[in-house]
Formats: sequence, structure tokens, C-alpha cells
Amino acid sequence: MIEPETAIPQTQEVPVSSGSSSSTEAPSEDEVLEALKSVIDPELGINIVDLGLVYEVDIAEGGDVDIQYTLTTMGCPIGPLIEDQMRAFLAPVPGIGEVRPEMVLRPAWTPEMMSEEAKAALGMF
Repeated sequence: MIEPETAIPQTQEVPVSSGSSSSTEAPSEDEVLEALKSVIDPELGINIVDLGLVYEVDIAEGGDVDIQYTLTTMGCPIGPLIEDQMRAFLAPVPGIGEVRPEMVLRPAWTPEMMSEEAKAALGMF
């Protein structure tokens, strides 16, 4: 008699459909940016998208995401925290693959890069 733990499970072939795939498509840039709005700069209390810290988002067909971002000052030590939060908030987005943040220092960030909402929140008119 074969014990249940040692029994070899029987596999059943699943028909492959031609045409559109039911797999999840790569997310759009808008979906990525919306998720990145959950990443808050701890010093200013405003999200990194509205602060203008996200310079570029490149999404590959397979869902891998390359993000170029900067910090408000060159010596700011929060880069690793920001990158961890980017990965954490993008992880649940359907179709996301590997998230590869890259901190860049050029062009240097300036307050003019902020959204109108961020400027208003900081009292800059």
C-alpha cells in the first residue's frame, strides 16, 4: 500500500489558449507613480512624486521597473529607506516584476520641481 506522503501526484494538462494571455500585464507608468505617492519624505512629510524627486520611470514588457530618483540634498541619508519603501509599495501592484531604484544627483533637485500641491503644503506661493 502506498502512503499518501509518498504517492506521486498525477498532473493534468492544462490547455494553452491562443490569443490574449490571461497573465497580468506590466503596469502603466501612472500606476507606478500612484503607488510611489505612498513613499513619504520623512523630513518634509510629502510624497516623493509631488516633491519632484522621481525623475524617470521605465517599465519593461515583463513588468520590471527602473526608477531614477534624487534626494532633496546630496548628503541626505534617507536613500536606502526611500528605496525600501519604493519596493514595498510597488510589490502589490499587479504585473510588477523587479523594482530597480537608482539614485541620481543630476540634475540637482530644486523646489521648482515640486507640484503645486507640495508647494502649497509647504507654504510656498
